[in-house]
Amino acid sequence: MGKYLEKVFRLSQYGTNIKTEMIAGITTFVTMAYVLATVPNMLGSAGLNKSAVMTAVILLIVITTCAMAFYTNRPFALAPGLGSTGIVVSMITNEGISPEKAAGVIFLSGILFIAISFLGLREAVVKVIPVSLKHAVSAGIGLFIALLGAKSCGLIAASEKKNCLTFGDLRSPEVILCLIGFCLMLLVKIKNIPGGIILSILITTIAGIALGVTKLPDRIISFPGKMDDIFLNIDIKGALNTAYIPFLIALFIPDFFSTFGTVLGVGAKAGYLDEKGNLPGIEKCFQVDAVSTSVGALFGIPSMTTYLESSAGVEAGGKTGLTVIFTGICFLLMLFFSPVVLMIPTAATAPVLIYIGIHMLGAMKNIDYSDMTEYLPAFLCIGFTIFANNIANGICIAIPVYVLMKLISGKIKEIQPVMYIVSAICILYFITLI
Repeated sequence: MGKYLEKVFRLSQYGTNIKTEMIAGITTFVTMAYVLATVPNMLGSAGLNKSAVMTAVILLIVITTCAMAFYTNRPFALAPGLGSTGIVVSMITNEGISPEKAAGVIFLSGILFIAISFLGLREAVVKVIPVSLKHAVSAGIGLFIALLGAKSCGLIAASEKKNCLTFGDLRSPEVILCLIGFCLMLLVKIKNIPGGIILSILITTIAGIALGVTKLPDRIISFPGKMDDIFLNIDIKGALNTAYIPFLIALFIPDFFSTFGTVLGVGAKAGYLDEKGNLPGIEKCFQVDAVSTSVGALFGIPSMTTYLESSAGVEAGGKTGLTVIFTGICFLLMLFFSPVVLMIPTAATAPVLIYIGIHMLGAMKNIDYSDMTEYLPAFLCIGFTIFANNIANGICIAIPVYVLMKLISGKIKEIQPVMYIVSAICILYFITLI
């Protein structure tokens, strides 16, 4: 078995081994496990069968993540995008669109992804993105991950009175547990303890029992729900209605740039980027992501996308696709042991996200601060990723500003022709938000 894994994933070439990849894969799983609660709950609120959605989500994560592993040999895991899930829920509950037609719109967006990916247009777009913006994307994702972790445990909360983000209830058990976990995280990183991330999560989870945050499950084993209610429950013909074009764009643009940002951000963390900030073989990552979206639509599941939490596995030492093979195995087990993973509180995984996010800010040192046409768009990319609470928003505001500033400063030769098209797409994206 060891020889086969070495042959397929080239472990020695990347300076890793099976044990390291296993620990990293489990780490990615633990930090991603919250999707097993969030996505079914969100789609359940729109009238879908939660049990069926849970089964579909697990199977799709396993299939698409393993496809990414074998096809690209990168430690990138896939799962339904929470942003896309929110859009689909809004389509069904707010706009009165049937789940069948919503699934059809998801499918069409996947077909659009496939066409662009296999024609090589995604790779072309990524390569013309300036190096400064690529580093800004990585840093912006870092802040986004850190904020996601801080919000998930209540450390940071939205204040309706002040109309801004502020500290949450610092006396709450969730916040206290998060701070305990963060201290443990710093300890294991400083001491360079193998498997330290998982260890800190497990210890924090156990500590949460005393604080009343960790809820022990009533049972350990559960059986997967049937998917009869959602599988192939899709109306592609009905989704061709021109009235649904804004939803198609709303699903397509964020997934395009979120995948782009996540792949580059996590790729940079893993040391995959070349001297120009490009990720070799990135077109394969896009192709898997594109096909996965259409496959997910057959189950009524929103856009399958590369997950930011893959960075947790990279931080734990994951270098190859074998990392997420172990992630997939863990998710597969959850078909029968979902109560166990759902026991882990978000306060136990929040410290991991906060640490990783802070660590990713190192990409900012590669931005040219002597050139305003480089650092200002980069700052906007980072800032609006946080201010607008969306990775795609940060990228989509930075690209048109970059082009505009280069034009004003007379540096037209530094603008790749494709950048004008990308800018137009970004502007169109914002029009759909109005």
